Amino acid sequence: MQTVNIDIEYLQEMRGGSEIVSGNVKEAFMAGVGNFEYQNFPGSFPAGERVTLSMLASNTHISASKLTGVSTVDFHITAKCSQACPYCWGPRRFRNPVDTETAQHIIARIAESGVRRIVFTGGDPLQRADALSLIQFAKESGLETALSTTGDLITPEILKGLSPFLELISLPLDGSNEGISSKTKRSGHFTAILRSLEWLRAYPGIDVKVCTPVTRYNLHDIPAIARLVEDYSHTTQARVFYNIFQAFPRAMFTVNWEKLVVESEEFKSLASQIGTPQNIRINFLDHDILDRLYVMVFPDGSMIIPSGADYLNYGAFLGVDDFDHALNTSRFDSAKHLRHSHGWKKSSRIEYR
Repeated sequence: MQTVNIDIEYLQEMRGGSEIVSGNVKEAFMAGVGNFEYQNFPGSFPAGERVTLSMLASNTHISASKLTGVSTVDFHITAKCSQACPYCWGPRRFRNPVDTETAQHIIARIAESGVRRIVFTGGDPLQRADALSLIQFAKESGLETALSTTGDLITPEILKGLSPFLELISLPLDGSNEGISSKTKRSGHFTAILRSLEWLRAYPGIDVKVCTPVTRYNLHDIPAIARLVEDYSHTTQARVFYNIFQAFPRAMFTVNWEKLVVESEEFKSLASQIGTPQNIRINFLDHDILDRLYVMVFPDGSMIIPSGADYLNYGAFLGVDDFDHALNTSRFDSAKHLRHSHGWKKSSRIEYR
């Protein structure tokens, strides 16, 4: 393989023969990806030469083994969960998840595909006995590692074991108090999250992301949750992020979405209600942002790309021989994905003011 420097100005002149190159690749380039791997055929350009899409289309072959324009893959290592969130779009009824060895092969292929970060999620990944070892394996494979957990299985011992290998932990918080939280989470969850946040103060190297899906049950409470997260950020040396989601009408079970989903205008009004944070970065993710944003591997090892209310299944991740085909047929939005992924970057300093 060779690496060529892509001229972004040239890429803005997409016409004619350039359409031979996939739309997904074009979107990734437009988001600012500055280099590209290609198969070097006889007579094609040397590494470092200025290249246009038309030149690529006529002279090269895109490597299908790379997840071009994908920064993060969500690995749902289990469907087991202690919660029963009515808005959950995670996997359901996967009784035979891949074993440890297969999970390691999946992680290795994710690393080899050019992805920067892996998010271990579920269900609750801590329901798997090998979760810590898989996170360690991912870190040692060169990936940035994140854990998305319900939080109620976290212990000081688990955090101590994770700390050398984990860069971000994501915790859900559905209310600013137990009463509101328990409308969409099981009783006691609010207390479990506060306890986990307290323990996390001992590990400032682990970034903390708090996530709130906005529903009819907690719409009025979002400013109070934001203040709670902001107050917490002043008590820890870790970077703290707050993601606010508009509950998305996608699930693997029957849901009465009319009772849950807030209108887009209601969701947009939250930014002005919250105001400007002083010490945290807040990300608002509405329906438009959330759609065609994720590349997932489900507990059975299948590659899933959600689009609208659908879960597009491309078969076993280890058996996919053309990632670009999957990304294109799903209409995966590479440019949006890359912008979203850049919101959390371990190597960059975040300025809040």
